[in-house]
Amino acid sequence: MSEVVKTLIVDDHPLFARATKALLGEIERIQVIGVVSNARECLEQVKLHQPGLVFLDYQLPDLTGTDVAVQLKQLYPHIHIVIFTGIELAGIYNKLIEIKVSGVLSKESSERTIKNMVYCILDGYTMIPLPVFNQMQLNDANAQEECELNDEEVLMMNMLVKGATHEQIAERIFMSKRTVDNYLRKIYDKYGAKSRTEALEKFIKSKYYT
Repeated sequence: MSEVVKTLIVDDHPLFARATKALLGEIERIQVIGVVSNARECLEQVKLHQPGLVFLDYQLPDLTGTDVAVQLKQLYPHIHIVIFTGIELAGIYNKLIEIKVSGVLSKESSERTIKNMVYCILDGYTMIPLPVFNQMQLNDANAQEECELNDEEVLMMNMLVKGATHEQIAERIFMSKRTVDNYLRKIYDKYGAKSRTEALEKFIKSKYYT
């Protein structure tokens, strides 16, 4: 008989969490042991129940999915983590691969896609959207020299990645919002980025992202 895989769902949206629980409950070998809504509860439940699989929302009230995944993999290297997100994460695939998460799924994924991801993981594989896979190949073939950022620029970009507004960044580093706007435009120029999204994707792949 195949081993049952205890699974924890971490999502602060109750309706989505319940839907995910119901869907995963239909998969043979998957036993959903609980649903929690933040990073603190996640760490507590993982310590208590030692699940083999964690479906982890990227945007939690207290920490990002990346931060939680790092802690989980340090404490439990063999745990499977699927990052579940409502935002575009293509730019940080390399970071998530470095952390050794087992998969990344959009919250807009179909039920079949979600189930297929779980089946792949149970078989020792994962799934990557074709556009992301092709972009990964392209990035390897056209690796560019790392641009240099100073400490203030690094702080601004790290805050921006984690969802901070320009006003919050200005308050943190004691600058006006207009000065922050100018700084960020210069950073985008350094990266040769045509948009904020493109700049964030390049920053996330850089040595400065923490």
